[in-house]
Parts: sequence; C-alpha cells; structure tokens
Amino acid sequence: MSLKLRLSRGGAKKRPYYRIVVADSRMPRDGRFIERVGTYNPMLPQEHPERIKLNDERIKHWLGVGAKPSDRVARFLGQAEIIPLPEIRETPKKSAPRAKAQERIREAEEAAKAAAEAAAQTEEAAVEEPEAEEAPAEVVVEEEPPAEETSAEGAAAEDSSEEKEKKED
Repeated sequence: MSLKLRLSRGGAKKRPYYRIVVADSRMPRDGRFIERVGTYNPMLPQEHPERIKLNDERIKHWLGVGAKPSDRVARFLGQAEIIPLPEIRETPKKSAPRAKAQERIREAEEAAKAAAEAAAQTEEAAVEEPEAEEAPAEVVVEEEPPAEETSAEGAAAEDSSEEKEKKED
C-alpha cells in the first residue's frame, strides 16, 4: 500500500477548503483517508496564520513510514521547514503539449530573427560595396532583335521568293 500526503477538497461551490490527509494512493481525491494531518484555506490572505495548519508530529511520523507528499503539500511542508523546499517545476505534468507548442514557437521566432539578421547583413553589404555592383550595370550589351521578328522577316522573304518563282513559271 503506497501512502500519500495530499489535499482533499471540501467547502461550498467557489469557496474551497482543503484538508491535508494521509490516504492510500489508489483512493479517490475526496474519498476514504487514513488520518487528517492539517488544513488549507486558500480564501484567506497568505499572511494569515490560519491559512495553513499542520500537525508536525503526525506528518513526520507518516513521512517516516514512507508516505510521499503531493507537489502542493510538499511545498507547504517545505515552507514549514518540515522537509527541504522542493524545486518548482516550470511546466505542470498535464501541459506537456503546451510546452512542445511553446518550444516550436520559440524555434520559429529564433529562425525569424536569424533571417532578419541575414537580411540586415545583406543590406549592409550592399551599402558598403555599391561600386562593385554599379560596374557591371554600366556595361551595355547590344540587343539582338527578338526571335519572332527575325522569323517573320524571314517568312516574308521566303514568300516573295516563292511568288517570283510562280510568276516565272
């Protein structure tokens, strides 16, 4: 049987009140518990002395037996200096898809920054070396007539030579 120190909700709708209980981890959140070891009233201000009440002796006993606190209860116990203050995770367990989406957004922003920097460097290079770009632009290449006009003129010449042959016959 694995034991947990966790919160069990009570109170009215939109007026939560929690009991800190020792329960079998397989039991429902508000279901059967072994012992009540404290309370938590989130409706009170943080500085209020009755916001979190803990029975230190019983909590130490259950921790010694092998009960493991939930994340929130571990934070309360750390603030009360019963156990070392746990590390606060950046993302909760259930928001893994959100974390992946945020990572993709971050990567896209970095790629956009890199593209903007590359464009800025290209513009700086164009501003620094305008003479190199102007020299090839000054060279004038003679344009040949378009291929369509040439073929049209050639077709007209062929027509006139054919007409001459027909007249001679």
